[in-house]
Amino acid sequence: MVIRQMQIHETELIRQIDRSETIGKIYAMQDGRLQDIASGHECPTWNEAQTAEMMERFSKMLRGGGIAYGAFDGDTLAGFGVLGHQFRGENLDRLQVDLMYVSRSYRRQGIGSRIMEELSREAKERGASYLYISSTETESAVNFYMAGGGEITDQVDEELFRLEPEDIHMLKKL
Repeated sequence: MVIRQMQIHETELIRQIDRSETIGKIYAMQDGRLQDIASGHECPTWNEAQTAEMMERFSKMLRGGGIAYGAFDGDTLAGFGVLGHQFRGENLDRLQVDLMYVSRSYRRQGIGSRIMEELSREAKERGASYLYISSTETESAVNFYMAGGGEITDQVDEELFRLEPEDIHMLKKL
């Protein structure tokens, strides 16, 4: 598995990602605390419209100065993550993990952690003190970010909250 920077001309490779997963539970913030909620459903991979949306977000972030890292198994994109370019927070010391996905058949092999290491290194080089994570509320995503050092924050970015109000917002100290 090779982890390397991705370029904008590789946007189409996102079609290779199998985002599907069995979701046993989700999390929600209630009264400032993380609460788990039984879910028990199968989340399919992206349809064509969702794939197009992901590809547009990916290319927009890169055109704006963000950076992406991908995990490649030969010519196959096994996973990718995108670091945003816009500094956030009261002290403008946070960069956002905008997209982070690992295909179903490649999960639980350390690939996501390796991508996060690259995003963390890049964010630090750009002068950030924290990664800002707006995590989907699934158990797997929240647990992944928390295991990697993410902590629930009450310093929620209002712009990102408006975009995805169900997300679990975290900071990871760099």
